[in-house]
Amino acid sequence: MKPHYLVAMGLLMLGAGCGKTGNDTRPAPTPPASYSFNTLTVNGVFNGFNYTSVNYTPVIRLNFTAKLNRTSVAGNIVFKDNSGGVVAYTTGFENNDSTVIIQPAQALRPLNKYSITVSQQLQSFPGGYLQSGITVNLQTKIDSTRKFPLISDDSLLTLVQRQTFTYFWDFAHPASGLARERNTSGDVVTSGGSGFGIMTIPVAVNRQFITRAQGLARMQQIVGFLKNTAQKFHGAFPHWLNGATGVVVPFSAKDNGADLVETAYLMQGLLCARQYFNGSDAAETALRADINTLWNNVEWNWFQQNNQNVLYWHWSPTDAWVMNMPIKGWNEALITYVLAASSNTYAIPKTVYDAGWAGAANFKNGNTYYNYNLPLGPSMGGPLFFEHYSFLGINPNGLTDAYADYTIQTRNHTLINYNYCKANLKNQVGYSDSCWGLTASDIPNGYTASSPTNDVGVIAPTAALSSFPYTPKESMQALKFFYYVLGDKIWGNYGFADAFSLNDGWFASSYLAIDQGPIVVMIENYRTGLLWNLFTSCPEIKTGMKALGFQAAYL
Repeated sequence: MKPHYLVAMGLLMLGAGCGKTGNDTRPAPTPPASYSFNTLTVNGVFNGFNYTSVNYTPVIRLNFTAKLNRTSVAGNIVFKDNSGGVVAYTTGFENNDSTVIIQPAQALRPLNKYSITVSQQLQSFPGGYLQSGITVNLQTKIDSTRKFPLISDDSLLTLVQRQTFTYFWDFAHPASGLARERNTSGDVVTSGGSGFGIMTIPVAVNRQFITRAQGLARMQQIVGFLKNTAQKFHGAFPHWLNGATGVVVPFSAKDNGADLVETAYLMQGLLCARQYFNGSDAAETALRADINTLWNNVEWNWFQQNNQNVLYWHWSPTDAWVMNMPIKGWNEALITYVLAASSNTYAIPKTVYDAGWAGAANFKNGNTYYNYNLPLGPSMGGPLFFEHYSFLGINPNGLTDAYADYTIQTRNHTLINYNYCKANLKNQVGYSDSCWGLTASDIPNGYTASSPTNDVGVIAPTAALSSFPYTPKESMQALKFFYYVLGDKIWGNYGFADAFSLNDGWFASSYLAIDQGPIVVMIENYRTGLLWNLFTSCPEIKTGMKALGFQAAYL
């Protein structure tokens, strides 16, 4: 019989031997299984990860393939606005906690963007982690409540004209009286935009926004600066000038001299002012004489560039004709040919109009869009400013020539633009029969000439509002939407901001002279025909338009 201590020793040795042979078969602990996102709905609808026109208290359901650890939700599902601010939310659970229900604790803001981000660190109840995170993007809907008290349509038109006029009156350059290019331009003034601004002065006098004496004094300041200070090239003005010194501000590297189209817009305005300030007193007589000097000094036919049958847009004192851009094809520059043919001193012959302006391959159209025939221009008409800038002074009603009936051209182009936005085949947010108008304007991080064939989702108020003479009903619908519904976003010191995109919840802070001016002028042409009557009362305009083959009752 063995002693007890030997038995104990043997057991110890046996235990040690077992450890050395590695025969322990107990399994290592299994980590919790990962899980994945399954699906989601916003207000009961699934539409991927991007939602627009969402109400202000949306219900977001996020469903996963595993039961969630409720304590993990708060730190791993983050609700933020587009500025990065955290949005508080409430949670609920369904489907054995595999679905979490998110709802903002307070109503979201209209026309704002929000995101809900789910981190991979969101844990399931056993402790597993989400295979990949997700982000849900929301954009809230328009607040359709009225932002301002209801007033009559006539009062609304007057309000828009008065407020928009302040861009050219209160914000004019103090030294020259000319219009700044935009509200951030400092000393940079625009010759064409100033022409549009000059046309708003008779409107302002007639509607008693200012007195006739005030309007005359501003015109004396402007005309004196243009005559005595501003740089000119063969009588033509540059696109941009320094409003204090009159020196050219290059529009681009080689665009540092004459811009004939911008000059035409300026002359269109000056001729209207000449006709308006028709008093026999010394001051108004002198103003007319100075305007005639500027008008008669423009060497329109010199811009045929060595007697070609076309006008050229630019000339540079350092680079001559290197830009080599003919003014042809249907666009915003019809007024240039009308003025060039009407000159008392440097007139062009009809062959330049026919071979140059109308001779381009893309001049005629003739196709039908949305049941409207379009006589001239590119597919779907192009940006709407084609029917605005030249027709601030030229009355298209009853106007015809060998190429078009301009009543049809201006109205149908506008109706095509309107119907394109109304149809909204690209599903742009907000486009409708009350929210329409594609033309050149600022866009997020840039500028573009919007049109049905270049639609980036940006609406410019000037497009519909400057079309009042052509589409009064449709333009009034747009005006009421812009003012009453979006007024808290786009109505400011100088009228309507330049543009907006409901796709992006983006609203421009900018005002541009070339967009503000046509609003005042074309609303007035719709109401009284004032600027049309002034411009077409010019004897030389009647002669020039007849020479080009135009026919109208006013010629």
